[in-house]
Amino acid sequence: MSVANLCHRLQSQVSARTAAGFAEVLRRLGAPLQVAVAGRIKSGKSTLVNALIGRRVAPTDIGECTRLVTRFQYGTVDRVEIVFTDGRKQVLPFASDGMIPAELGVDITTVSHIEAYLTNAVLQGMTVIDTPGLGSLDAASVSRTEQLLGAAKHRKEEDDEGSDELDDTSRNAVAGAEAVLYVVTQGVRADDQQALAAFTAATASREAGPVNAIAVLNKADTIAPESVEGADGDVWKAATILSEKQASTLKPRVADVLPVIGLIAESAESGGFTSADAEALRQLADLDDDILQTMLISADIFTSWECDVPSGTRLRLLEKLDLFGISHAVEAIRKEPELTAGALRRSLLDASGLEAVRHRLSIVFAARADGIKAAAALASVTALAHSSGDPAERQRVHDAIEVLLAKPEAHQLRLLEALTLVASGAVDMPEDLSEEVLRVGSNADIGAQLGKPGAPRPELAAHALERAGWWRSFASFGATPAQSRVAHVVHRAYFLIWQQVREA
Repeated sequence: MSVANLCHRLQSQVSARTAAGFAEVLRRLGAPLQVAVAGRIKSGKSTLVNALIGRRVAPTDIGECTRLVTRFQYGTVDRVEIVFTDGRKQVLPFASDGMIPAELGVDITTVSHIEAYLTNAVLQGMTVIDTPGLGSLDAASVSRTEQLLGAAKHRKEEDDEGSDELDDTSRNAVAGAEAVLYVVTQGVRADDQQALAAFTAATASREAGPVNAIAVLNKADTIAPESVEGADGDVWKAATILSEKQASTLKPRVADVLPVIGLIAESAESGGFTSADAEALRQLADLDDDILQTMLISADIFTSWECDVPSGTRLRLLEKLDLFGISHAVEAIRKEPELTAGALRRSLLDASGLEAVRHRLSIVFAARADGIKAAAALASVTALAHSSGDPAERQRVHDAIEVLLAKPEAHQLRLLEALTLVASGAVDMPEDLSEEVLRVGSNADIGAQLGKPGAPRPELAAHALERAGWWRSFASFGATPAQSRVAHVVHRAYFLIWQQVREA
């Protein structure tokens, strides 16, 4: 990788302190992309982490562990390490249920974070960072999350309120995550906006950094469809409409907002849903429809109603699927009585929305992992040189980066940089042009980049060439110097798309 070569080449030309920083940058370049799962307390972050990993390992009940940052990464042997603030590490066995123990048996005020190593294929390409919830009553837990995401602000006097500045600890800690999956529920609050804004601003302040965040609307099954105009009584349609509204609120901080039901996803994907559960659902499907519909009015009625399915079994189904999942499963069984337990699990997984989230993750994060990491690496290199205190060293690093970015193969880095400048507001663009920049740079699929999904190739090629010409004209006539810098990058992006479509 060209960024790695730049670090290797510069190590002998900079101070020992800066060279040590470059060594850490090189280590990060060779590691999987680090994605932080963040959001408010009780938004279902840990449940979603378990679903993404495909293993129920992150505790979801409130306990000591949920107040700490936990990094899930690939390892050849499953193990948990408590990392203390003084650098010490203590190996901890998994609990009998296969999860990280909710209580650690140590003074958590002395704990930095937890490292969980799992022999898990998903983690070979992505390190998942589970964070405490913003809005927790535990100030220390909130601080750990804010530091990781770069969301902590200087908490000074009231006249500083609203400042977007980050303290040094938080600014440095942004390097702990290269991308963020932000979890919201029905209402987007001010601190959700602040956390996302600070994360984007922290990467942008280093002169390079990707638009590297998507959000999910979790617990989509709890949305009352009658409260959402146009939902026509359909829960999932209501969740989709609400997600679109939230996306317009949170953009350009996130690439998209997608609905998901984390509880069903976790149960279906992590082995929580069993053949015994499928059999219990079959028994429920045999009940008279009027009786079942009455039972599904509330959790209390569902568990207390007299029927052949034991109350304890129904409680277990509620804990795994909630009423929406139970209703979906029963409907699937009634449509296809011979449905196997495996097929029913897949049907529940489809109903959870997890696959759409994974697909978006693969487009926004996985397909761009090298570019995201390279942009983050350049941001770190720039910051290291800037903090060195040596003007000659700073200029040497700056010149080397400019040479690198001038190369054709570095266009992806230029595009990510342009995205960050526009998303953070560092370059002011008209709203329609900002949306176009974000669309072109935030998608890997050509049809989505051009805003023409499913269009035939000749139409895509013609549109790409037309937009390339428009952005070139804009760069030369009418754009401010800052806008022109972005416009040249977008012109180049369209031109490369045109070449790719034409040659395919």
